Amino acid sequence: MKKRLTLTFQSSTVQVPITYRLAKDFNIAANIIRAQIAPDRMGKLALELQGDIDAIAAAIEWMKNLDIDVSEATGEISIDENICVECGLCTGVCPTQALTLDSQSFLLKFARSRCIVCEQCVTTCPVEAISTNL
Repeated sequence: MKKRLTLTFQSSTVQVPITYRLAKDFNIAANIIRAQIAPDRMGKLALELQGDIDAIAAAIEWMKNLDIDVSEATGEISIDENICVECGLCTGVCPTQALTLDSQSFLLKFARSRCIVCEQCVTTCPVEAISTNL
């Protein structure tokens, strides 16, 4: 089973080796999608967990007991074609190439099936045409 999560760390829990503990204690593979973590500061980590459903549930409970805010990434990326100016900035930050510019028309193409909802495109869009639907 796969599950996408966003973890929010308080400054007191930033030093906890989360991905190591997930692998060692719960036999869960953690694919880091995006990380904004600095020592002694609040941080965020977007990741995809893969493993046994019961092990993932136990791992989530363990993280919550450490006062790590755990939220499931269940949303989808939405692009407002009336606002989008086809600048292509979002294509440069998309790790899965779900966003591309058509080589002939230079229009933005979105392959929803490739999107992992890492939200990097949302913060990159200069005209705020990209958003997350929860």
